[in-house]
Amino acid sequence: MLDDEPRIEEQAISKAAEIGLSSKLEQAEVIEVDVKTDLFKIVQGQVDSVAIAGEGVVLQKDIRVQQMELSTDKIDINPFSALLGQVELKQPVQANARLVMIQEDLNHALNSDYVLNQAQFDLDVDGENVNLQMQQMQLTLPGGNKMVFDGKAVLHEQNTTRKLVFHATVRPRTQTEPVMLEGFTCTEGDGISLEFTVALMQKVKELVNSAYIDLDTMALRISNMEVQQGRILLQAQAFVRELPMMEQ
Repeated sequence: MLDDEPRIEEQAISKAAEIGLSSKLEQAEVIEVDVKTDLFKIVQGQVDSVAIAGEGVVLQKDIRVQQMELSTDKIDINPFSALLGQVELKQPVQANARLVMIQEDLNHALNSDYVLNQAQFDLDVDGENVNLQMQQMQLTLPGGNKMVFDGKAVLHEQNTTRKLVFHATVRPRTQTEPVMLEGFTCTEGDGISLEFTVALMQKVKELVNSAYIDLDTMALRISNMEVQQGRILLQAQAFVRELPMMEQ
């Protein structure tokens, strides 16, 4: 047998993990799992590496990625579960992740309860607190590293509440350039003040710079984002709390 051929135990655990991951995810068109280890290391609760690749993966309700690649180096696992084909982490691990999301899936996610419930922000507008609550978002990816947003929001300021309908063009940050707001206009309503625009832009910068996504089984910190026509490519550091397990 050649050295680079997978061992029988690697094949068994990898296949079991594929089945387990399929049962844990909401949906997936294609899932592949590659576990590198040997029987002696399994007994000790050690795995050299785990790589997961998937297409059409629904990570949780309303959050779908067109492509996903996840890889981690040496990790400690539960040896008894591993012998049964279940890769169960003893503790959370760091991993590298690559995600591809298309425009349709991004819009579905942006208008999900998961995102809209978090899209509520307090803005400091010239010393006064203004609460912004997003109600609807539509994202267009025309290419050229541009993101075009059309959105509806509710503003709560002092004792008044009013609606805001806007159109915004944003250039996300790159490794050499900060986030840029190319245009922001109100398409309905009374418009907004310059002070509000400044406060909103500051909040956008904070959100983009944090680039943190918390999901059920892992948290992602985005390290690089490439915006192409119709899709976004993400490179991230993942904090994985749980790898797939076979359902009983």
